[in-house]
Formats: sequence, structure tokens, C-alpha cells
Amino acid sequence: GYHADRWKKLLIPYRSPTKAYFDTSDKDPFCMYNYVLDITTWNKSVRRGFIKVKIIDNAGNTVESQLNSEASTFQQYKRVKILTGFHRDIEKIAKISLTFSTKTLIGPKRKLRILQMKLTSLNNPKR
Repeated sequence: GYHADRWKKLLIPYRSPTKAYFDTSDKDPFCMYNYVLDITTWNKSVRRGFIKVKIIDNAGNTVESQLNSEASTFQQYKRVKILTGFHRDIEKIAKISLTFSTKTLIGPKRKLRILQMKLTSLNNPKR
């Protein structure tokens, strides 16, 4: 991580496209546990929307991700990577639940059919 007051001095000298994420939790201790959700869908038509991830351990402890601010586009057999953040870390995941939403009130409900999915911890990549 970078100290909030010094990130520009550390990243700008590289002169390459750089993304910096400064996402914190609104709850003490204000840290986020970040994961990358890598999914491949098999819907025939394009779907655009948001995915919320819920992870559960064997004891039933549950933590839900924050909804991403940008919608993702899902095309047949195309991989999409989504950054998700959680307020609490679950060490041994027993179950993963995804909720797809288009955030529209009018129109038919859409389903997102998942062909393949991988959830990778950025805080603990060996998990």
C-alpha cells in the first residue's frame, strides 16, 4: 500500500498507465479485503449489469461485497474480471453466491449464466 499523502510521488515517475484504488471500509478498522472475480458467461446475448458476491464459511459466517460503481459487460465466452471488496476476511470459503442486477425497474429480469468462475484473494494470493 501507499500512504495517502505520498501516492502521487511514488506512482507518477513510472510514466505508465497506472490505476490506484483507495477504497476503505466505513467500519473500524477501515480495511478492505479485496478479491478478483474472474468469470466466463455463456449467454447468447450481451448482458450489462452489476454483480454482488457473497462468501460463506462452514460455520455459516457470511460477508457480502460492495456493489461496483461501474456496470460490467458480459458477452458469450468472454472472460470478465471484477474487483470486489469485503469488510471482513473469510479464511476458508465453503460457498460463493453471486447476484446479478441490471438496476432497472422497468423491463424483464435478466439472468446471467456462468460457465466458469474463479475468486482470487488479493490480500492472500496463495489461498
